[in-house]
Amino acid sequence: MRIRIIGAASGAGARDGGCEDGPAAFHRSPAWRELEQHHLVAWGVTLLAPDATGNDPVGRVAALCRHLANSVGETLAQGAFPLVIGGDHSIAIGTWSGVARFAGAPVGLLWIDAHLDSHTPETTHSGAIHGMPLACLLGRGDRRLLNMGLRGTQLDPRHTVVLGPRSWEPEEADFLARMGIRVIGGDEIGERGLAACLAEVAAIMAAAPRGFGITIDLDVFDPAAAPGVGSPEPGGLQVRELRGGLQRLAAIPGLRALEIAEYNPSRDRDGLTAKLICDLIEDMLPQLAGAPRRAGARDA
Repeated sequence: MRIRIIGAASGAGARDGGCEDGPAAFHRSPAWRELEQHHLVAWGVTLLAPDATGNDPVGRVAALCRHLANSVGETLAQGAFPLVIGGDHSIAIGTWSGVARFAGAPVGLLWIDAHLDSHTPETTHSGAIHGMPLACLLGRGDRRLLNMGLRGTQLDPRHTVVLGPRSWEPEEADFLARMGIRVIGGDEIGERGLAACLAEVAAIMAAAPRGFGITIDLDVFDPAAAPGVGSPEPGGLQVRELRGGLQRLAAIPGLRALEIAEYNPSRDRDGLTAKLICDLIEDMLPQLAGAPRRAGARDA
């Protein structure tokens, strides 16, 4: 299976707009020059937030996400695997709306992040849209950010898991609890071990009837390992252990897309975070390129 990279250059969803430069900076980096040696990997397009919406960040994010949903859907329809690189995490609204539209039903999603990203305009403390995408995908939020793929929720709550959060507000946790979303936070990972938590995640994703996706916010890692992120948080998951778990998840039939978000090159040191993006992708390439895919609505 061919892997088509889609850059999603969004910085409008965050207070620090540096993630807008993430896709272009990665595309220029030595890490990309290493990755592009793989014959099944190709850079398809880099999408920009249009300026026509002026200074309205919601309008800019909505316009970019609509284009991104279309690009992801077209990639799937062509029989290729979409790999989205951002860009602040508001891009997830577009990525997973496009996957759900193609699947014809809500899909499962593993959300790997230091944050819950589940605020609404009524609960947000910062007003930043990159703190809202999971709520939007579950059907709650500014109407301009909803219903881009399906009407209502884009995700199947029974098969949606947030892994690795260590910073959130009570309103977000309450919302996800009401929606029935499984949250595996840092404390639980410390008690059970990451391997046991990933085994649970794998079982939940494998049972998703319309397939699933994986979105990785790079701030889930310790800032020492990934300094070039939009919203760094102390602590975090160990790179080596998570990389091994992602390889196993990528081998599960039904994986429809992968997204890596919140790369902020202005904060990177010696290309460390760009190299981590490359490593994460290279680890999963054999599975992404060769694993059979479960049939969905458009595949039947």
